[in-house]
Amino acid sequence: MKKYSTILITASVLMIAFASCKKNYLAEKPYSSYTPLTVTDSLGFDASLVGLYQYATGTLTYSSAQGWPSVWQVGTDVANATANQQGIEVPYYNYTQLTATDAASAFTWQRNYSLINNANIIIDGAEGPNAKGLSAAGKNAVSAEAKFFRAYAYESLATLYGKVPLIIHPLTGPKTDFTRAPLDQVNAQIVADLTFAAANLTEIGAVSSKVNINSKPAGRANKYMAMQLLAEVYLRMGKNDLAEAQAQAVISSGKFNLVKSRYGVRAGGAGDYYSDMFVYGNQRRSQGNSEAIWVLEEENPSSVTGGNVDNAQQRRVWEAAYYNILGMLPCDSLGGRGVARLRLSNWVLYGLYPAGDIRNSKYSIKRRYYYNDPAQSALLGKPVPFTGPDTLYKICPSTLKWGAFDPNDTFGYAMIKDFIMMRLGETYLLLAEAQVKQGKTGEAANTINVLRTRAGAPLVTAGQMTLDFILDERARELIAEENRRMTLMRTGTLVDRSTRLNSNDVQHPTTGISSRNLLLPIPLTEIQLNKDAVLDQNPGY
Repeated sequence: MKKYSTILITASVLMIAFASCKKNYLAEKPYSSYTPLTVTDSLGFDASLVGLYQYATGTLTYSSAQGWPSVWQVGTDVANATANQQGIEVPYYNYTQLTATDAASAFTWQRNYSLINNANIIIDGAEGPNAKGLSAAGKNAVSAEAKFFRAYAYESLATLYGKVPLIIHPLTGPKTDFTRAPLDQVNAQIVADLTFAAANLTEIGAVSSKVNINSKPAGRANKYMAMQLLAEVYLRMGKNDLAEAQAQAVISSGKFNLVKSRYGVRAGGAGDYYSDMFVYGNQRRSQGNSEAIWVLEEENPSSVTGGNVDNAQQRRVWEAAYYNILGMLPCDSLGGRGVARLRLSNWVLYGLYPAGDIRNSKYSIKRRYYYNDPAQSALLGKPVPFTGPDTLYKICPSTLKWGAFDPNDTFGYAMIKDFIMMRLGETYLLLAEAQVKQGKTGEAANTINVLRTRAGAPLVTAGQMTLDFILDERARELIAEENRRMTLMRTGTLVDRSTRLNSNDVQHPTTGISSRNLLLPIPLTEIQLNKDAVLDQNPGY
């Protein structure tokens, strides 16, 4: 063996000496690779599609501005900033400071258009003449998955900005002549993309990782994701009958069921079936969450390399900063270590939930804290008194939906937890909204009562069915899950509900809000760089 190796090495040296005289010696010619080289074959397409999930997750888990999750909650009807705010969220409760130079708006714009461009590269590749090794069905599957994300990004842009530039092919160089397409044109593209996606995406629950029309991992896009998003799009467009049909089709598919019994990693411990859905290890369909439609899955990077993206701040934003009180230690039952960058509004805490509603149980919203540090034996087990400003920050009532505790990271900088992007509970709410907007109040009451029966809340009647009630019920069901700002902007209710329900906060009340805030400002940098055409600003900015 040693003799063979020496001969091989000698031959190699001679070949190198000979080849070094040639100009093309340094030209690389790989004969194998662990990574795809192009976006024209199955490996390239699959890797590029996975990148869309990574990019979407990276937007949610952005940590350079730790108040990022607060932007979408404070200054609405459900939450207020606390003394521990970070800055990026300030213009979203003190609306007088929301200008065209706003950092959150600029980041939102950039992230959505980057996602669109990445999706466009995949779509053009799959639908172009150079795609290799894929059947017609396989090409459609690739294109459908990318079109879902393109529609997802454009729906965010249309909701937040109204008219926006419409780009359906990848940009290959600088472009400085963008114009805002009519909203009808943007809507038509979103509907076309989602209709195609719903027709060509796989059923939910397959497990293969190959690009195949019939088989995808459970965490990858499925047809019901496209249908649910399409229902929301139709609601924004005022096409309520079409929205009803899409939501009803998801519910009637038989693929999903509301969680009504204990399950999973905490089935035998303290808790209830509603709060079980938000325990890490229970959030995915494969882990027993029967109402999960779309979950962006995260893994602990200590066990899975590259298992998470950035350092999600949701737990730190939503959870109380109880660790600042002598006698309190971070623990799992209290949601780990939060820093309370926001506080649930008084309306949520004192006016939203009826008696007996399981969504307001102590396993979902923590309202009372008890000393738990064994080193403080005189205090151990006693209730922490509600005194002074602590109730606005350190022991403020807080949702446990983002609670997670890692004993290897008691400081709790990052949060390793899945993102439940769509679930059946919201599908019922979309259906009820579509029914109310068509005057089908009796049917809407029946739809809402499915959720209220699951929650143990009093049933409602047709006479109670208004859009306001549906938005109340969304808060009860989806607090800390939904992007509340986008919901209120989509329904045109941001100004009314923020003013009427959340202008009396002691520390940071909602102020300066007006009708202009039903849209965000187009980032000033985008307008200034667009030197060869006029990119109009939204009114009031």
